[in-house]
Amino acid sequence: MKRRRFVTAAVLSLLTSPLAQAAPAAKTGTKPTAKHAPKKTVRSAAKKPAAKHTSAAAKSTQTPDNASHAIVLPDEPPPQWRSYELRTSITLNNANGPARLWLPLVQYRDTPWERSFGHRWQGNHAMAGIYRDPVADMEIFYADWSEDIAEPTLEIVSHFATQDRQFDITHRGVSPERGEILRRCLQATEATPTGGIVRRTAEQAVGRIKDPLAQAKAIYDWVVENTRYDPSAQAANHTAALLESGQLTGSGIAIALLFVGLCRAIGIPARPAFGLRIDRSRLFGSLGVSGELNASPHCRAEFYSPGYGWIPVDPADVRQAILDENLNPADPRLTVLKKLLFGFWEMNWIGFNTALDVLPHGTSKGALPFLIAPLIETGAGRFDDPASGSFSCSVGALRI
Repeated sequence: MKRRRFVTAAVLSLLTSPLAQAAPAAKTGTKPTAKHAPKKTVRSAAKKPAAKHTSAAAKSTQTPDNASHAIVLPDEPPPQWRSYELRTSITLNNANGPARLWLPLVQYRDTPWERSFGHRWQGNHAMAGIYRDPVADMEIFYADWSEDIAEPTLEIVSHFATQDRQFDITHRGVSPERGEILRRCLQATEATPTGGIVRRTAEQAVGRIKDPLAQAKAIYDWVVENTRYDPSAQAANHTAALLESGQLTGSGIAIALLFVGLCRAIGIPARPAFGLRIDRSRLFGSLGVSGELNASPHCRAEFYSPGYGWIPVDPADVRQAILDENLNPADPRLTVLKKLLFGFWEMNWIGFNTALDVLPHGTSKGALPFLIAPLIETGAGRFDDPASGSFSCSVGALRI
């Protein structure tokens, strides 16, 4: 674990440059707060076996014959939690009758890289609350307005903390995932079919590789090499449709779903991770955000490997950096970024859910491929984009 964190820190330092437009230290520093880095956590990072190893290495440096061969790795740092307040304000325009809103919330299950501390809200709604979808394993906020409300409004504030997530290939023995979750993450869905062209493409990508971890890496490399990032692409976020188009050009959601679909097609459990960028990036300026966050949804992915558990990947961010930072194939920063984002999430992003084929409670319009943004239903139909003019939305994150 120490070696993995040491190497990751070195990789981040390579990517952080004037060209990367790194955020000021005051904005993106990782100084832990007392609340999220208790003393007992710091003590647990310095276990006795590690102390003996460091002591032995330090002793070897005092021996002239071994001085040139001794390498003493730094102690593993304490958790670097960053706390945020996410504020979302929504106003419905010309509702013309009863209206309902659904809003995906921060993942309610605490993880080593993400913690939720609750929500508060206010508005002129008739009814509002939070419900958990037990199948999709997600929390959704909902609000209802009666037809006599001229201008429905809502403000909801969420508090949470994040720290960078990284996969350690030297650490095995992770507790196995529940079988029902793994089976669900192998199923074909409307957005991610697993047969036909999807399976043929996956088999082509992995070739004769048999190890599941190496197969997932081969699929990740194939997606990075063959897709093109274009947030304005009109192609549907549908894996088979993207492959059949022959263009392989799409948004970050389309690229992440392509990775998930290819993994599932050859028997590797995988799932998308829908969320929102909330802060600046230490990697490249284009991979971060500041100010208004309404246009910053971003989808990542993860796959399951026996013994290692869920492993994070982000092929969409590699393709976005290639486009926005004008990286050519010979650029050493691109080589580093490709390696880093197989097994690493920079947590200037907050995850909402990993659900596909979502059926919001109380809807009359059928299931959604996924839920990553506010969803409005009125007598005029269903809307999830403020550009429709049916509602206005303002989203901002404050580092606290």
